[in-house]
Amino acid sequence: MTAHNSESSSSLDKFGLAHPPGGAPSPHPRADLVHHWVPIRDLKPHHRRRILDHLLSLNEHDRYLRFGFLAPLEQLSRYVASIDFRRDEVFGIFSRRLQLLAVAHLAAMPRGHVRGSAMEFGVSVLPEGRGKGLGLRLFQHAITHARNRGASHLVIHALAENAPMLRIATKAGATVEQFGQDAEGWLKLPKDTVATHLESSLQSLAAEAIYRVKYWTAHFSDWLRMLVSSAS
Repeated sequence: MTAHNSESSSSLDKFGLAHPPGGAPSPHPRADLVHHWVPIRDLKPHHRRRILDHLLSLNEHDRYLRFGFLAPLEQLSRYVASIDFRRDEVFGIFSRRLQLLAVAHLAAMPRGHVRGSAMEFGVSVLPEGRGKGLGLRLFQHAITHARNRGASHLVIHALAENAPMLRIATKAGATVEQFGQDAEGWLKLPKDTVATHLESSLQSLAAEAIYRVKYWTAHFSDWLRMLVSSAS
């Protein structure tokens, strides 16, 4: 962990990043939605089945945008099985009914990369979770975790037609370059601070607590329905 960044706090947003060209975020009410706190849960190896189910719920075009190719069950299964949870981090946003609406994979890139210590960000959101800023919230969450891991850059590989992903990267201030059908974005990260570590810890604890509340609420509702049905 390092000392506080010397850049003026007035020129930085809450994630320690410089505001993109154009100044502060849009005052439009829709833009304010992404600043509302969203519980983002840390996913672990025992969540592999849930992650796979989430990916299988995407249609073919959505999988194509996420991975850059049409990913059938066999390839998705291999991908999920290959996630190294000791090296990488995976985050999820759950619905009230405990459906995994959005998943982000923050993967450590090989050592000795030209841009130093970098981590790659990939995200997928189910149709019912779109339009709520979940992809942006996961990207901001990944920025904090990448900083805490000592990463100097966050990288995004996406198809040039994946406008939502590129829009998220550009909004955060990433430099995006297009190479034919592919696009690559690089976001230089500031150093970690005491605040980023504290925010990460509190976020994880709060998200886990809220998930437990959702879990018991959902199961209590199911039990109550069964009780009413058996009594009628």
